[in-house]
Amino acid sequence: MADAVPARPVSSPGARRRPWRALLAVVGALVAVLLPAAAAVGGGLVGASTAPGDETVDITLFWGRECPKCEAEREWLDDLADDYDLNRIEYEVWHDGDNRELFEQTAADLGFEAGAVPTTIIGERVWIGYTDSISEDIAGAVQRVSRGESVSPGVYGQPGTGTCDPADDSGGLSCDDGSDTGAQIDVPLVGTVALDDQNLLVSTLIIGFVDGVNPCSLWVISVLLTIVVRTASRRRVIAIGSAFLLVTAGMYALYMAGIYSALTVVGFLGTIQIIVAVAAGVFGLVSVKDYFAFKKGLSFTIPDSAKPGIYKRMRAAAGHERLLPALLATGALGVAVSLIETPCTAGFPVLWTGLLKANGIGFAESALLFVAYMVPFLLDEMIVFAIAVFTMKATKMQEKHGELLKLFAGVTMLALAAVMVADPTLMENPVAAALLFAAAFVLAWVVHVVTMRVRASRASAREAAEA
Repeated sequence: MADAVPARPVSSPGARRRPWRALLAVVGALVAVLLPAAAAVGGGLVGASTAPGDETVDITLFWGRECPKCEAEREWLDDLADDYDLNRIEYEVWHDGDNRELFEQTAADLGFEAGAVPTTIIGERVWIGYTDSISEDIAGAVQRVSRGESVSPGVYGQPGTGTCDPADDSGGLSCDDGSDTGAQIDVPLVGTVALDDQNLLVSTLIIGFVDGVNPCSLWVISVLLTIVVRTASRRRVIAIGSAFLLVTAGMYALYMAGIYSALTVVGFLGTIQIIVAVAAGVFGLVSVKDYFAFKKGLSFTIPDSAKPGIYKRMRAAAGHERLLPALLATGALGVAVSLIETPCTAGFPVLWTGLLKANGIGFAESALLFVAYMVPFLLDEMIVFAIAVFTMKATKMQEKHGELLKLFAGVTMLALAAVMVADPTLMENPVAAALLFAAAFVLAWVVHVVTMRVRASRASAREAAEA
């Protein structure tokens, strides 16, 4: 029989009428935690290895003589050469026909359109234009190559953003100053973000959402709130629920920084892609298996043996007479649960940090993307939390819900594992990323519908046979 939870006085009518104020305070606290956590993640992402190496970096620049953006990049490359051993090969393409032909041939080989300049190439990675985000990405690529690493192939940037192009045959010149941010999206807690500057934003938001709706975290928060709601104190529900969310968010920041640091130690991009793809493939296959055979064989779920201890910590957090000990107990619970549920939640952080590594994301963008990741990651738990605060009721998640979430997460991880092997830069394209996730979700739903019909048909056949 479960331990009794001491009854708490029912909150005052005024407090019941104003739960939204408490929720706003929780959101503000989450922002206060996520911003320094983002800095910690960004520091972990780029701080593990920032020193230049000794290898010579071959860098090719196609430019135009009257192009101000080209001159700006050439001056920047001069400064960059103070820190790295650069072998710069430059081709002026507006007044040299042979160089122009080489530009067109190179474009055909690497899959971009020969037109706007400057166009910069390292290995098989191409940058079209010169903007702050492009220079940061080039610097990151130079740093990796100087340490003997490789850079992932792909085309970064597009004509019309930070580029110059002859406007007509009379010698006119059309230049963009690089301030055009193109399509934008509003992200809660983050603000307006330009997709051209944050090419992995769409992938980050979707991965964060799918990661957040995992059965382990939903089970923990729903059970915790079910126990705390019995105290009949909305104040205690708000305090304990928000403390739990804050601690788990902070633990996730440390977890992601640790994964990226480990990938940085590996060093070579090809090896990292293989490690991440294999890990994601294993997590994906086991998750899909759990849909058909939940908790049978290898299963990345919270083990049943750990649940009594979790229940005990939850009851301790809810049962303290004073609020401060209850919050301390909740913090300890959040740390313990974060460690216990690591196998259940490890797949997507490994994939996401692997994508950042493969695409050479810098400090500022990594920090912003982490905050963007945590918004949809915490969204489902915030909804469960808000419902408990407003209604003083909480519903435990059922096993059938966990099975369905496992299927969607597993199919998504398998799709992302394939991308890591084929071309990680695909996730920089917002449209391609959205289509990939949509296809994974549709496939998972089709599998679910077909499975339900097969199970129903078999059940009907058994009933007919028994009759």
